[in-house]
Amino acid sequence: MTVSLSGGTVDARAKTVVVATFPNNASLVNPTLSQVFTTNLENKIQGMTPLTLVDNNGDYEFEGEIVDYSVNPVAIQGNDTPAQNRLTITVRVRFTNKFDENLNFEQTFSRYADYNSSQNLSSVESGLVETIVDALTEDIFNKAFVNW
Repeated sequence: MTVSLSGGTVDARAKTVVVATFPNNASLVNPTLSQVFTTNLENKIQGMTPLTLVDNNGDYEFEGEIVDYSVNPVAIQGNDTPAQNRLTITVRVRFTNKFDENLNFEQTFSRYADYNSSQNLSSVESGLVETIVDALTEDIFNKAFVNW
């Protein structure tokens, strides 16, 4: 039996979830990204499921690492200068469902946000990270609980 929630499902036997800290293994390191991402994923799961966070031996387990954090130019103008830059964050996730191993996955998720190249990254970075992390955690949640 499963419990339906906001378009997703949780096995009725499931009571707990582990969200391990996602270390930032990207070559360009944002010092707060690991904590921001992990906390956001925990909050998403707690807000959208009846599961309780535990430190180990959860019915569901999320672990992984941040594998890329990069800025690249996009929208090159005629004079070869970029009109916009793109911040991309990529996360590798391993999900384990102890009740149905067919639902286990290891997958890489990537999202980005663009910003005007006239802006300094440090002035827009926290807002961009928040937007990207929100999208990433939505994708991960949907893969684990909505099964898309």
